[in-house]
Amino acid sequence: MSQYLSEEGLEKLKQELHEFKTVRRKEIALRLEHAKSLGDLSENAEYQEAKEEQSLLESQIAELEEKIRNTIVIKKNQSTDTVGIGSTLKIKSEHGEEIFTIVGSEEAHPAEGKISNESPLGKAFLEHKVGDVIEVKTPAGMMMYEIVEIK
Repeated sequence: MSQYLSEEGLEKLKQELHEFKTVRRKEIALRLEHAKSLGDLSENAEYQEAKEEQSLLESQIAELEEKIRNTIVIKKNQSTDTVGIGSTLKIKSEHGEEIFTIVGSEEAHPAEGKISNESPLGKAFLEHKVGDVIEVKTPAGMMMYEIVEIK
């Protein structure tokens, strides 16, 4: 399944994958070698634990490789006419003005103003223009948002 990421988000995933493949794999290999040197592997808890950690790491590596393969890089929205993934918008609500950037779900961080294109709020803003008033159902009830600016 495809996911949307900024160039920075994709680079972060690639760095994490590199760390797993180089540093973490070596650490686990050393632990396995040490555990093997202790003798009987059938009753060696340290060996079993290292093997489980190795299995988990390999699963994480496969998952990261899959994510990277299926990433669609978000380009900064060239159009300031309508809201799209990558747009930064200033909105006005009863709580005052706020600034949001529409990102993929992997990079969403509402406290930093990064909202997912799949979230109710993110979906509601997509394809709208400056001046549009959008009504969104939130946990606090129905909220009205006016798009003031799109960058």
